[in-house]
Amino acid sequence: MNELLKEVEQMRSQIVEWRRHFHQNAELSFEEYKTSDFIEEKLRSFGGIEIERPTKTGVIGKIYGKGKGPTVAVRADIDALPMTEVNDIPFVSVNKQAMHSCGHDGHAAMLLGIAKMFSERKEKMNGNLICIFQHAEELPPGGAIELVKAGVMEGVDEIYGLHLSSNYPTGKFGFVNGPLTSATDAFKIIVRGKGGHSSMPEQCVDPIVCAAQIVMGLQNIKSRRINAYETAVLSVCKIHGGDAYNIIPETVEIEGSVRTFSKELRDDMPKMMEQIAGGIASSMGASAEVVYERGYSSVVNDDKLTDNARKVVAEWFGNDSIMEIQPVMPGEDFSAFTEATGCPGCFVEIGTRNHDKGTDMPHHNPKYLMDEDGLYYGTGYLAAVLEDRLMK
Repeated sequence: MNELLKEVEQMRSQIVEWRRHFHQNAELSFEEYKTSDFIEEKLRSFGGIEIERPTKTGVIGKIYGKGKGPTVAVRADIDALPMTEVNDIPFVSVNKQAMHSCGHDGHAAMLLGIAKMFSERKEKMNGNLICIFQHAEELPPGGAIELVKAGVMEGVDEIYGLHLSSNYPTGKFGFVNGPLTSATDAFKIIVRGKGGHSSMPEQCVDPIVCAAQIVMGLQNIKSRRINAYETAVLSVCKIHGGDAYNIIPETVEIEGSVRTFSKELRDDMPKMMEQIAGGIASSMGASAEVVYERGYSSVVNDDKLTDNARKVVAEWFGNDSIMEIQPVMPGEDFSAFTEATGCPGCFVEIGTRNHDKGTDMPHHNPKYLMDEDGLYYGTGYLAAVLEDRLMK
């Protein structure tokens, strides 16, 4: 077994302990004060790390090697979700309004392990390591773009990230060249009609009936306006209109999300929605205003970095550990580190699903549990890639 992988094995219990600390003390996006203080405290205890706090709850640890080589960044997100955990575990979240149900507690713990390992090897490093503990991945506009604007990517030659995932078996590494995650946008459509008495609809312009037709009309974008080979999801997730059973309201609000991979399609979506919503509303004597908010862009993996990471994983964990997966629809603001800077990046999915252990619940579920063996594979993956990039 590789020397670094042996050390990862020896650090298992410590990484698990850190992960459980983060889990028990979950904090929401932009509010990760205790989390970031804990991270800074641990980084300082390792020694040999230059620490920066460029935002209120983001932490950067810089490890400078002695030899010439690339500056490599690794990012871990640290925020939790606004939900109440229902698991019966010793380290259940003490914050009833927050839960780590997406693996970010594991991401932070693994990067602490990497920081410790490589701070002890800085004399052997040919290049520099930047450990980015990023706040607020779960809440747009997100913490990544704040850190980019604060200059944390200046001088970085390549960046790596990962996500622990119950979608894949523990011990498997999911790779995709090119687009990995979708762009995630939000919309609101405000339908304005003419309110009145429910018994006399002929005197009104009913925005509820109009909104219902708009909802159905929006589904034609995917089925009739987009190439069949193009991937996209348009979901209406919220409708609100009216306050009484016998009053036709003045307005109805429709809200939802759009997921796309193509930049061209992403740009076209608002126009198509305006055509449909505006046309249907006009035909009924109403009006419709479309408010479209762009969220996170797609994570696009660099071919060269991804091919090399796949090769390194095969060498360390065997070819059978590699899964060639399809792009996934959830968003991820890791994209800001690459799109906004032009820096090549590689983002990998690490499996944590184990039916026997009950770690097969979906992410963002109040009963989500993590197979903590996945922490070994995730830390081992990062160690493997960093050894290849900084110690050869």
